[in-house]
Amino acid sequence: MPDPADPRDRLIVALDLGDVAAAEALVERIGDAATFYKIGYRLAYAGGLALVPRLAKRGLKVFLDLKLHDIGNTVEEGVQSLADLGAAFLTVHAYPQTMRAAVRGRGRHNLKILAVTVLTSYDEADAREAGYALPVPDLVARRSAQAIEAGIDGIVCSAVEAVPVRGVIGPDRIIVTPGIRPAGAVFGDQKRVMTPGEARAAGIDHVVVGRPITGAADPRDVARRIVAEMA
Repeated sequence: MPDPADPRDRLIVALDLGDVAAAEALVERIGDAATFYKIGYRLAYAGGLALVPRLAKRGLKVFLDLKLHDIGNTVEEGVQSLADLGAAFLTVHAYPQTMRAAVRGRGRHNLKILAVTVLTSYDEADAREAGYALPVPDLVARRSAQAIEAGIDGIVCSAVEAVPVRGVIGPDRIIVTPGIRPAGAVFGDQKRVMTPGEARAAGIDHVVVGRPITGAADPRDVARRIVAEMA
């Protein structure tokens, strides 16, 4: 599997905050304990896309978790625009047409396109309510196989599906897992979770951690302990 040169790259800190100033202040508080940050809907829609090149200029990596999904042309052109910002990862939903369009839009940029299989806030009951006929593990496996056919660089899935997903996508593509909670942390709205150490043992390349870090009294210390646990 991919092996980051810097072990801190395995941790992606979710900047799920309401404004850019607060996000930048948190990055400063965390300091050298983390090197990789996620910008999702909340921050992106509050001006956070402008933060991407600023973080990249400092040598930090950015994961744009925007979960794009639309008609092919719209996705392709959206990825073309985002690819110039300097982010390392971008998510799209794992629908075949969407994934193929994202790969076309990425072009020759180094941006890695990751496919989101089934959200980690979903359990079997949620999937049935949404109209999915397949059990969650089978749906994750099917979408992972379709992602490889589309030329996707990696998969976003629950940590509990990481081992079978690795069997589908092989050793060279990326697995990123949200829903990671250090021992003793509150699960919140996540339903399929693991600790950082368990996630690393399962062969996961990068873990996304938000509230346990961003809500901590000492976010730098929490980030350091998560990196140490994965090491």
